[in-house]
Amino acid sequence: MKKDYIIVKGAREHNLKNIDVKIPRDKFVVITGLSGSGKSSLAFDTIYAEGQRRYVESLSSYARQFLGQMEKPDIDYIDGLSPAIAIDQKTTSRNPRSTVGTVTEIYDYLRLLFARIGTPHCYSCGREISQQTVDQMVDKIMELEEGTRIQLLAPVVRGRKGEYHKLIEDIKKDGYVRIRVDGEVVDVNEPINLDKNKKHSIEIVVDRLIVRPGIQKRLTDSIETVLRLSSGILVVDVIGEKEMLLSQNFACTECNVSMEEITPRMFSFNNPYGACPECTGLGSLMRIDPDLVIPDKKLSLAQGAVRASGWNIANDESYARMYIDALAKHYNFSVDTPVEELPPHILNIILYGTNGRRLK
Repeated sequence: MKKDYIIVKGAREHNLKNIDVKIPRDKFVVITGLSGSGKSSLAFDTIYAEGQRRYVESLSSYARQFLGQMEKPDIDYIDGLSPAIAIDQKTTSRNPRSTVGTVTEIYDYLRLLFARIGTPHCYSCGREISQQTVDQMVDKIMELEEGTRIQLLAPVVRGRKGEYHKLIEDIKKDGYVRIRVDGEVVDVNEPINLDKNKKHSIEIVVDRLIVRPGIQKRLTDSIETVLRLSSGILVVDVIGEKEMLLSQNFACTECNVSMEEITPRMFSFNNPYGACPECTGLGSLMRIDPDLVIPDKKLSLAQGAVRASGWNIANDESYARMYIDALAKHYNFSVDTPVEELPPHILNIILYGTNGRRLK
């Protein structure tokens, strides 16, 4: 039967003088008092400590060895207590990635909650997504254009720190010839030195195929091998195109959207697997303000329209002038034309660059 109160009898922890307290459940309760009156002793060292101790004792002996066991508080008894979470007082952090949730560590519990009881949905159509079978994966790959070259990769390390000497040696012993390390395919017999302080991704190249009729049997066998090695995840590297992620865990068959099993790191903006790819988890973006860079658009580039470091092109012998002249020659515009009269695509090149195109 659900209790309406948490009843504390004979609390004597630290400076508490054998007190009795009756605290209503499902209410927001505030404990106030002078400094040294025993607020923390009652809240943290008595109620929280006993709730945490009972929770840890309910776990298996294997799980208990990873958790810090709190001592039983000096108390007669507590009734009506549930497993407890404590948010301790912390100093503020100036780290741009810190929030109230991360500083107090309550976000750790939320991430775990979302990962364990969350129901994944397709981000495109909103349907609840389910697991893919090996046959569905084969059908998906066979939909590729005939003649397409593919590699079937088994991701065995995804964004984790370490050198992985033993893992690479085991891969070699199992007869595999190639692995992809951080996006680059290498021979396992070559020396592979990884920085133990950086995160790495390692994928075993299980098979390389050309899509054509009659490969279904070999494709099925290779996919089963990949899924066994990688705990249900298959990466299909389509040569010259975007690779596909197929999973025994979750996929939307309508939108061809696949995702791996939900884990707490997917809900962390401090982890590459959960962070927004645009802002990398910071929640803000640095962008050029064209009106600050070019405040007076009636001026030409030669007249100093661009108010930015390194753009002083009044000197005809300067490096900056050499770059601007090369840009004007390649894209057929004049540095003496007022900026307001330049075509939009030319202004975009001046502000944001040539998108990787090299100029002489």
